[in-house]
Amino acid sequence: MGVIKPAIADAVLTGMWVFCASTLGVLTSLIASVLGVQGMATLLITTVLVFVLVFIFNIIGDALGGASFNPTATASFYAAGASADSLIAMAFRFPAQAAGAVGGALAIAEVIPMEYKHMVAGPSLRVDLHTGAMAEGILTFIITFAVLLIVLRGPRSPVLKTWLIAMTTVAMVFIGSSYTGPSMNPANAFGWAYLNNWHNTWEHFYVYWICPFTGAILAATIFRILFSLPVKQKKT
Repeated sequence: MGVIKPAIADAVLTGMWVFCASTLGVLTSLIASVLGVQGMATLLITTVLVFVLVFIFNIIGDALGGASFNPTATASFYAAGASADSLIAMAFRFPAQAAGAVGGALAIAEVIPMEYKHMVAGPSLRVDLHTGAMAEGILTFIITFAVLLIVLRGPRSPVLKTWLIAMTTVAMVFIGSSYTGPSMNPANAFGWAYLNNWHNTWEHFYVYWICPFTGAILAATIFRILFSLPVKQKKT
């Protein structure tokens, strides 16, 4: 299949993901307002929305030949021995994912109503540089290990797998919200950093690329040591 087609598929899927995922805060707020709930109850709403979104994107990703919208996920499945990707393929896929994220961020920033623009700002560093870098690395480590465990060693049901991934994602976002956003997805972070002209800084590269990749690869390595893969499976 070469390296160009997967890269294009990744760019398309990542752009769609950034566009759609950026509306989760707005949708949660609107649904909570209609239902008259607030506080921790809104986390359940967000979890359901993430579940639906991830489930749909899994289907789209499979239809696009195994496309992915997260560079750390692509790298971690490769490091865990659960991917047929090559290093050359990933060298094309990562920039494509970043470019797709820029397109998605530009698109949602253009069409979102003015009253909701403050709710689609993307991840941002809210603590000092090294604390933020550690937080992003640790959170990415945890979610990567959890996803590998769920996808490769978890339940067979795709619905249950997706629900577990959704719960894990929302939990990590909740924990990391006061640190880095968080992102746990370098491409997503790059898209929003590009809008804010922060994409070409050392701070962005350190917090949202180096540390998440370090956390993801470390999680995949530990997973590979602890577990023998039952069968080679596609990424979720």
